[in-house]
Amino acid sequence: MESERSQRMGNACIPLKRIAYCLCLLSALLLTEGKKPAKPKCPAVCTCTKDNALCENARSIPRTVPPDVISLSFVRSGFTEISEGSFLFTPSLQLLTRALRFYSCLTKNIITYCRFIENNNIKSISRHTFRGLKSLIHLSLANNNLQTLPKDIFKGLDSLTNVDLRGNSFNCDCKLKWLVEWLSHTNATVEDIYCEGPPEYKKRKINSLSSKDFDCIITEFAKSQDLPYQSLSIDTFSYMNDEYVVIAQPFTGKCIFLEWDHVEKTFRNYDNITGTSTVVCKPIVIETQLYVIVAQLFGGSHIYKRDSFANKFIKIQDIEILKIRKPNDIETFKIENNWYFVVADSSKAGFTTIYKWNGNGFYSHQSLHAWYRDTDVEYLEIARTPQTLRTPHLILSSSSQRPVIYQWNKAIQLFTNQTDIPNMEDVYAVKHFSVKGDVYICLTRFIGDSKVMKWGGSSFQDIQRMPSRGSMVFQPLQINNYQYAILGSDYSFTQVYNWDAEKAKFVKFQELNVQAPRSFTHVSINKRNFLFASSFKGNTQIYKHVIVDLSA
Repeated sequence: MESERSQRMGNACIPLKRIAYCLCLLSALLLTEGKKPAKPKCPAVCTCTKDNALCENARSIPRTVPPDVISLSFVRSGFTEISEGSFLFTPSLQLLTRALRFYSCLTKNIITYCRFIENNNIKSISRHTFRGLKSLIHLSLANNNLQTLPKDIFKGLDSLTNVDLRGNSFNCDCKLKWLVEWLSHTNATVEDIYCEGPPEYKKRKINSLSSKDFDCIITEFAKSQDLPYQSLSIDTFSYMNDEYVVIAQPFTGKCIFLEWDHVEKTFRNYDNITGTSTVVCKPIVIETQLYVIVAQLFGGSHIYKRDSFANKFIKIQDIEILKIRKPNDIETFKIENNWYFVVADSSKAGFTTIYKWNGNGFYSHQSLHAWYRDTDVEYLEIARTPQTLRTPHLILSSSSQRPVIYQWNKAIQLFTNQTDIPNMEDVYAVKHFSVKGDVYICLTRFIGDSKVMKWGGSSFQDIQRMPSRGSMVFQPLQINNYQYAILGSDYSFTQVYNWDAEKAKFVKFQELNVQAPRSFTHVSINKRNFLFASSFKGNTQIYKHVIVDLSA
């Protein structure tokens, strides 16, 4: 009986166990459901209704606003910046008000998508503050302390019809150029806004400015590569559809040829000519043949030819040692389809001499004068009157006289002595450049002021003076549309000047640290522009010409 009773009781407990199990399972489900993230509560500084939130004295934008809020208002708030992602947790937001007064936007009894962030002390705002608000129609940032706005802050806000930016202290510099461009093509209505700076634009309507009012493109020479050797002259030339650089090394006596490495994006060794105390390596390409005039202080000067079959340089000619004793500079030029080069000789017993190509080699064509210790020769073309064509001229610089100007006489096929440049003693070198058809020269002086002069039809006239103690190079060069002049010094930094078209003179632009510079050369390869700086006491330096857009 007892065992039978126990069996009946056990059978009766089975439904109870099942019921208990179901209750436990239901409780677990309820507990699991309860662990779902609760909707954010209304912040302590705010008062919230079903779809509105009003925050007073908030020190920052709260992140716990209920996600269904479509209208968020701030009164007497204390924050001055609106950072990126401030409204990331309010995806349904349609109306944003930060003001001393409350705005309501009604269009056909439907709340439009509006933002009023005004009458406060906001100083900065993130570029992505309004990201994702594609339906935003009205935006007001009026009466704050904004001096600029980040570029593309309105990007993606395609529904904007009204923007109010009044009452801010906008600084109309390059950082705001984008806004001027945006105002010119936006379909939104924008109230008149004014510049507070810079002084030339103060109180001017931003709406009236154009992108042409901003000069936001600047350039600089950035260090690119160091070559571990000293150098004197540097030249560039085109040969067989490639660009090359040749550097004269006085201490090793070599002409080092460089080519551009298209993979590593650097200059690498291509070939060399070995000599003694080399001061100038001057390339000249006649038709398709490359020649190199190698001027040396000892051992004579020579002419080399590039043998494309042997893939090396071969000496083909010696330059007469009785005339060229101490070469200091070489210039190449072409007159009436004839090729020439001229060697400036700086010895007491030497002759500055012009050589002409005769189809097989170069022969002595004219000796300009003897015993004047010429340090530099410059070839240029100038006109005597505005109505006449430009004719070839040479300017010889000498340590014993003022620079002398020679003019080409077509009838006798020689240069004839014309005049000198007055009041310019001790000029080491003269280099020329052109601006809008006018011819200028840069005159280098080791002691005293170097000068910039302009050709006036019968003489060169003073334009500008530059202090240049210890200068042996004042090189003008043009890169794209930028005209520079670089004044080296053995005792201080190299000064780079940029031509100011309005002032019609050079203005200081940049300083370079080059030890005892002797030449500056522009090299252009694959739309890249480089400045090679030779150094008599330090490494040869390569700078890249960089263009920077300040409005970007």
